Amino acid sequence: MPGSGIFRRYCSRESGYNLDLECLESQSPETILRWALDRFHPHVAIAASFQDAVLLHMASVIRPDVRIFSLDTGRLPEETYAFAEAVRTRLKVHIEWYFPQHDAVEALERGKGLYSFRESLAARKECCGIRKVEPLNRALAGLKAWITGLRSEDGETRADLKVVEEDGAHGGILKINPLASWTTQDMESYIQKHRLPIHCLTEAGYPSIGCAPCTRAVEPGQPLRSGRWWWEDPEHKECGLHGR
Repeated sequence: MPGSGIFRRYCSRESGYNLDLECLESQSPETILRWALDRFHPHVAIAASFQDAVLLHMASVIRPDVRIFSLDTGRLPEETYAFAEAVRTRLKVHIEWYFPQHDAVEALERGKGLYSFRESLAARKECCGIRKVEPLNRALAGLKAWITGLRSEDGETRADLKVVEEDGAHGGILKINPLASWTTQDMESYIQKHRLPIHCLTEAGYPSIGCAPCTRAVEPGQPLRSGRWWWEDPEHKECGLHGR
């Protein structure tokens, strides 16, 4: 990736930050966010999963009018909605919510029932494609970059995560992961320092939170994403939003 066209185009002096790939990898999340927001706003947005408020807090301090979007799959836990509202109110940010196409959801549930995603990997990916991937495609339309809260500690599917990647699945826009190298302890320390809201399911043993029927608590010491799609093998624990 170093020296590739996408980095020659975006990591240049004209951005105000003469950062190459190696430099970006070693920067703090705040520095990476500032570079991204200064360089691409308003054509950059943060994808908020509302598991924590760390990334949104950092970005709102840098740029109060930061663009933030989130995907309402229709099957999120009630606790996630409550947490999202607490974050929105606390940070005074605007959230662009995206929903699945209702006709696709109706066809899926009428034809295959409410829990078809547990029948096979293909069936689960079909559900994720309708509820997550298609809305994400609409959310990213017209953007030059998007920012995620992904961390390499999340699991084996993200172990080689880079701070900046080229997102070939979405036209080659930049995908920026400022928290890539942060640990759970880093996250907890930041939350405590800034007294940020905490998702109540996190405190109940859910280190990774997705749709309600596809998420459960895990025992201390288990992999962070082991409670997601627990009936599947670890290498399959992605929904299609973050192709690796």
